[in-house]
Amino acid sequence: MKFCNLCGGPVALQIPDDDNRERHVCQNCDAIHYVNPKIIVGCLPTIEDRILLCKRAIEPRYGKWTLPAGFMENGETSADGAARETWEEAAAKAKDLVLYRIFDVPHISQVYLFYRCGIENDAFGVGPESLESGLFSADEIPWHQLAFPVVREILQEYLRDREQGEYPIRNTVIEYPRR
Repeated sequence: MKFCNLCGGPVALQIPDDDNRERHVCQNCDAIHYVNPKIIVGCLPTIEDRILLCKRAIEPRYGKWTLPAGFMENGETSADGAARETWEEAAAKAKDLVLYRIFDVPHISQVYLFYRCGIENDAFGVGPESLESGLFSADEIPWHQLAFPVVREILQEYLRDREQGEYPIRNTVIEYPRR
């Protein structure tokens, strides 16, 4: 950030009074500009024993399969955002959303929240960010064509949890790989 979005003045990194880390501070109006993590919300939609996946029509990972998910918007709850993403990517109306999975990814300043859900009237289709969508049983999941490692992890855990009949909320911190 180079300029204040309030007055247009120059911005500098400094530690404001009563703070403990550098922030972007306007040198004209003293406004403090906080840069906070992005929240990604999504669903693990199911119909009976099958899971709804979408094939990405956008980068990153164009042409790979994923769960419907994306950035949460201002003014919505995480569940509302997850349902919206499911509609936008799979033309499916999520119902009965239950928080299922949290990933903290501090090295890229992101938090992922995934909900288990059903689909209204078992209806789904393709949204503008997807090439196709489809229902997959456990033995049909395209494991080698999944877009993201977190999707693989969620699917593997879900299949194990389904066998147990219990769906605990899990939180994982994904650290930056050390070289």
